[in-house]
Amino acid sequence: MTDPPPTGTIASDQITPEELRLAARNHGLPLEALRDPITPAGLHYLLIHYDIPAVDPADFRLDVDGEVERPLSFDLDALRALPKVTLPVTFECAGNGRALLAPRPLSQPWLTEAVGTAEWGGTPLRGVLEEAGVADAAPEVLFTGLDRGVEGGTQQAYARSLSIEDALESGALLAYEMNGEPLPPQHGFPLRLVVPRWYGMTNVKWLTRVTALAEPFDGYQNSVAYRLYDENGEPGAPVSRMLPRSLLVPPGVPEFLSRERSLEPGPVELRGRAWSGQGEITRVEVSVDGGATFADAELGEPVSEAAWLMWTFHWQAPEGTHEVCSRATDSAGNVQPLDPRWNLKGYVNNAVERITVTVAQPAQVPS
Repeated sequence: MTDPPPTGTIASDQITPEELRLAARNHGLPLEALRDPITPAGLHYLLIHYDIPAVDPADFRLDVDGEVERPLSFDLDALRALPKVTLPVTFECAGNGRALLAPRPLSQPWLTEAVGTAEWGGTPLRGVLEEAGVADAAPEVLFTGLDRGVEGGTQQAYARSLSIEDALESGALLAYEMNGEPLPPQHGFPLRLVVPRWYGMTNVKWLTRVTALAEPFDGYQNSVAYRLYDENGEPGAPVSRMLPRSLLVPPGVPEFLSRERSLEPGPVELRGRAWSGQGEITRVEVSVDGGATFADAELGEPVSEAAWLMWTFHWQAPEGTHEVCSRATDSAGNVQPLDPRWNLKGYVNNAVERITVTVAQPAQVPS
């Protein structure tokens, strides 16, 4: 049996100080912001593994090296002078839904809010790799950030690799803009990797080096951190492209502490967003009885080929308490499950979201 890494441990029933510290540093999308096709930078979900590095843009360099014919080095002006692409891309954290698992894995305690869609601006990675002349025999490309920390007992820079095929064919960007502005510090200023359709851990922030490798990368973030460990600590498949998910714009109004929703009887338009990294969203179904029955929602157009779409569902809401769910299906045949699939680190839990809604006439407020 392989010993699971420290972040693959099970939390107690109580939220731990370590989880609170992570939750204070990182934040999710307020789900009412799903109504917007593009997420403002301050509302976009955020996960920072280590510390935000201090970067002087005047001194910044991106180096491209390793198994290449022509090693390259760019400052920010040189990167901005390259061909530019802007593309809305939906990001989702691989740990989204972790806190809903039982028992709960110990890490950033996401519910369902670790998502956002920004318009990223930058230059295509493919063009830079072609300019450098990546060797035909290079199996992977490694991306290294400026942020450093300790995981698995080892101090390291945050670094992840992609296969050469994914690096060239995924539509990845070397991004220096978010929603038309320079990247905010917490989102990787001055440069980050953006890989459409992959879970968030792939999108290395504070990117400073791109290295074509002669051998597959066996660093922590690829070989240890982002794997689907079973209950015995055995590492399974690596985390890669996003599974389908649908989330609702929360209907009605919330109770302050529980966030449970209340609305009046009558016609209600339920809305939400759906996305997948495995293929196009082809169907969204909505249930108002906790998943016992489903009916099809109407699909809108996706914001881009790499971003979510909006769906709508018309409900004649009767009085009572209802559990509202939605589930997405993609063109590869993947369907959101009703129940979560547990793994030791709490990754890729795309089970349907469940929202309790009380439908009642508004209470009379005493004068």
